[in-house]
Parts: sequence; structure tokens; C-alpha cells
Amino acid sequence: MSFSIEKLNGTAYLSFPEMKDLLISEFDTRFGINLKGREDFGDLIYSETECENITPVTETITDGNEKIIRYEAEGIPYWCRCAMLDPVKIHFDSIGDAAQALKQFQRSWAPYQYTLFRRASLVQEKLPYVNLKNRDFPFSIPHSAIGLYTMTDEHTMIASPKTNSCLPAGTIIWNEDHTNPPSRAYLKIQESLVLANHFFGTPLPQKGSRCFEAGACPGGWTWVLANLGSEIFAVDRAELAPSLMKNPLVTFRAHDAFTLKPAELGPFDWVFSDVICYPERLLEWIQTWLSSGLTKNMICTIKMQGAIDWNLVSKFEEIPRSKVVHLNYNKHELTFIHCEP
Repeated sequence: MSFSIEKLNGTAYLSFPEMKDLLISEFDTRFGINLKGREDFGDLIYSETECENITPVTETITDGNEKIIRYEAEGIPYWCRCAMLDPVKIHFDSIGDAAQALKQFQRSWAPYQYTLFRRASLVQEKLPYVNLKNRDFPFSIPHSAIGLYTMTDEHTMIASPKTNSCLPAGTIIWNEDHTNPPSRAYLKIQESLVLANHFFGTPLPQKGSRCFEAGACPGGWTWVLANLGSEIFAVDRAELAPSLMKNPLVTFRAHDAFTLKPAELGPFDWVFSDVICYPERLLEWIQTWLSSGLTKNMICTIKMQGAIDWNLVSKFEEIPRSKVVHLNYNKHELTFIHCEP
């Protein structure tokens, strides 16, 4: 066996696909950091410039009889799907050496690869099994830490046993239904609901759950909720897909959803919005619903209008028991998730 391990001083950030420019811009506009001298490896950015807002958190939880260590971090850029919190550079002679070096740190690893795909897959085959396949909805995100590595040349890799995600390379990829959903927006609510369960332990909507969806047309989110057995009150100026308009679980009203007051509608287990509107208006609407006490769970898309107002985004995160995330299926937008016990 022949390998050597070199400790790195910085942090590596893996952007969401096609979002690297936004990640670099976020460092500049949100954190005031110029990533000069950075090294790029595909969508992975390594920089020795530390982001002072990032606070690593190590948490030990119990799953059944098994103690699990999970590494999280506050202040990770939104456009980063997985951050290498403790990166090293590994120099190795053979595929077996590369795998042995990784196993020296921990069991579970996932690759991010932008080159040398075959060589990386041979390394992964020699590691303990990790499910890297596309997922069927619903599923539960594991709580155990998963490392990330990327090969930079045939005998070198950057790796970190500590990352901020329990997902392989920080990404959920769904097996898609290309026939039944009325739009691909259904992928966003699937991802959001799974994350809500992971972050807060909140069960998914189910039979008997009452859901209010603002701006529901053409019905991608409604379709997911109906398949879970929930009752949906869907509001939009335009009707949903015909199959949903006929669905007995769906009640539709043609209206501007944001002008309807919570007191007029009554309690809901979940409130959803994928409406295109200014973030200021969305924040006010969210606060109205939460202050009413008529819902405990909300998932809303924050649609960005031009340059991002980071002070405004922070107001969403300041709401107790809330998270703002960028989904794998988001575009130039973020998602607000709020769940109460």
C-alpha cells in the first residue's frame, strides 16, 4: 500500500449544477469574500480564504441502538450543495491505495467527478456500499455523515470525511414520472417535503391532512399532495390540469391566493406556495399565516427578482424553526421550509 495524506487549510465548496457563477457571486455579495487564488475542479471550488460565517456543528444522535455522528454547518452558501469541511489531499499509487486511504477515515463516501469517471468508479467499487442511485419518492434521508471526494488527476484526490450533507454529494435526484404530473415543479415539492422530514422530523402530508396551495396552476404540487392522500384547497387565477380538477381530493377556487385571509379559510396542516411574486410580499404573507396560528407547516419558493437582497433572505431564516435552502430542482430561487411540532 502506498499513499500519503496532506492536510489542507481551506474549504472546498461543490456548487449545484450550472450554479457555480451564482456561488462565486454569493461569496462576493453575501459574505464580502473575493475567492482570489481559488482552484476549480469542475463545479468544486477550493479556497484557503475562510468564510467567517460558517460554523461547523458536530452532533451525535441515536438511531435505534446505533449512535450516529452527523456534521452540519451554519452559514454555508445557499448555492453550495456540499461543503468539504475538513479537506485533505491524498496522493496514491493504485486504485486500491486510494480506496484504502479513504477507508482509513470512515466507512461512507460518495464521489463528485468532473473527469476520470471510470477511474473514480473503480475506487467507489472498492469502498463499502453507498446507495448512489436515483430515488423514488418518498424516502427518508439517512442521518449518518457521508464523505465526499473528487479525483483531480490519476494519482491525486481531494477528500473530506466531514461535510454538511447526509446525501451523496449533497444531492437528491428523483426517478422522474414523465407521464402523469402536469409540470416538472412536482420534483421541488417532493424534495422539500423530504428535507422537512429530515430537518424537523415532520411527517409528510398524508390521508386526512388539509393542505392549502397558493398559485397551484397547473398542479404539479397538488398532484404530489393528492397522491399522498391529502385534501387540497388549491387557489389560482387559472384552472389546474383537467385530471386534478376532477380529483375528489382537490377543491379549486379561482382567486388571487395572497388576498385570502387565514381567518377566512380556517386551519390547514400545511400551506404551500410556488407563486411568482416579490420576496417582500411572500415574507409578509408567510408572517400573516404563522401569526394567525392556523398552520404549523409551510413550504414556499422564494423567487429572486434581479439582484438578491441578502438582508431580506435572512429575515426568512430568522423565523424560528425555519430553514432556507437551495434545492437540486430549484433554478434562480430558494425554498423556505417551516415546521412546528
